[in-house]
Amino acid sequence: MESHLAIQTMDALCCTYLPHPPGHSLMKVAFRVANSVLVVTLAVLLAPLHASDSQSQPTIDSALQASSQQHRPVLLDFHAVWCYSCYYMASHVLTGADWSAVERKAIVVDVDADSPEGQAWMEKLKVSFLPSYIVLDEHGSELGRISAEQPRQKFYPQINAILANGNTLDALKAKAQAGSLDAVVAVLDAYQARSEGQAGLAWFESLPSAVKKKVVDDPRVALGLEQLTLIQTEAGNNKSAIIASAQKVLAHDIGCQRPYVLDSLLEASDGLPEVQRKALLTPQRKPMDALLDTQVFVATPTCADQRSAVLTSADLDTALGDHVAETALLNRAIDLTKQRLGNNLASDRNLADNLRVYLARANRTAELDDYQHKLIAAYPQDYVYAYRYGRSLLEAGKPAEALPYLAQAYDKAFGENRLRVASFRVKALKELHRDDEAKKVAAEALSANGPWFPKQIAALKAQVAA
Repeated sequence: MESHLAIQTMDALCCTYLPHPPGHSLMKVAFRVANSVLVVTLAVLLAPLHASDSQSQPTIDSALQASSQQHRPVLLDFHAVWCYSCYYMASHVLTGADWSAVERKAIVVDVDADSPEGQAWMEKLKVSFLPSYIVLDEHGSELGRISAEQPRQKFYPQINAILANGNTLDALKAKAQAGSLDAVVAVLDAYQARSEGQAGLAWFESLPSAVKKKVVDDPRVALGLEQLTLIQTEAGNNKSAIIASAQKVLAHDIGCQRPYVLDSLLEASDGLPEVQRKALLTPQRKPMDALLDTQVFVATPTCADQRSAVLTSADLDTALGDHVAETALLNRAIDLTKQRLGNNLASDRNLADNLRVYLARANRTAELDDYQHKLIAAYPQDYVYAYRYGRSLLEAGKPAEALPYLAQAYDKAFGENRLRVASFRVKALKELHRDDEAKKVAAEALSANGPWFPKQIAALKAQVAA
């Protein structure tokens, strides 16, 4: 299994850091990476996605200190500037009276997952993907977590239950040992959230025989064990085992988790003979169509992550050789997203970014080029879209056209983001034989960055020397 540092990317089509989305099920989503770009920003310099400008943001340590005095739990909201799922939560869920009530119950800390503090706590808490919402008690012990984007009707019952009745993992294990079915399910879910398949299965086997006999036939326990098995098999990269395990999970009614598990099946079966692979994947077409028709392509989607459902379904069409269906699906997604957005791209960044990805997946190049200009205009304070477009121009052999966009992105970026953008500015300048300017850009970025991110500093220096 890759570490989150190895596969982070701001140009990802999904916000998952690690192969196994906990609450989502346990397949290898792993980002559909376009380019492996580690995007690290300094939390003190980058405003959180949904924090009020008038509020000073506490650090996690200071929040825990306040928690011990106020006897309120701490809610950590892990997100990143490039995370489309985080934008969904910010604009659709973490709003209104429901969210205000949560903020009264807990000390909420916005955590930039790409900051040094965010990365340290993600490693400590074994956060596998974004967004993640983790509740800690005053001692820093975890009381519960919610992983990935969720619609309002699912998010608030979960977070309110954690805030009201949160138990540490050790407390849940004790209840499970005593025979509590709900505690067994909760512990299995906790191991899934941490992508710890082998450890979760070993814990279940350690339960008293009477407890295992009591709970093993419960559908929630059966599914949890199969999901942990999938995590374990993916960690071992045994494709035959992954295929068998993914099929078992997909046999359940797993709702919005289906695209992620299907991703595992698609990836693991990629090397099979065409006839054998089609026979394996054909039964997955009907349940995916049902998911799209009833929970994605509807006025009020049940699945918060519409993008993964669309892209995985398109990948399934590709694997089955049905390019007509693939094109029709992508066109349907594009048309519906345009309809929902109207003429205001700034009204819903999650949808706006979905449209960018659908256009790219459909190879509607001219339309995508025009649309990227609109995205840059809609989000002028954000480096991400200017960076993406400038880099695409550079990679297309147009360094002179790329430079203004890379310069715009550089002015908005911080930390490793700035180092990353600087490296492409340097590359563009050197291709134009403007070596003195390239050296100046690199020197400025290195001076502004300080001692952080030594690998990226070395990469930038190497780019200058190339």
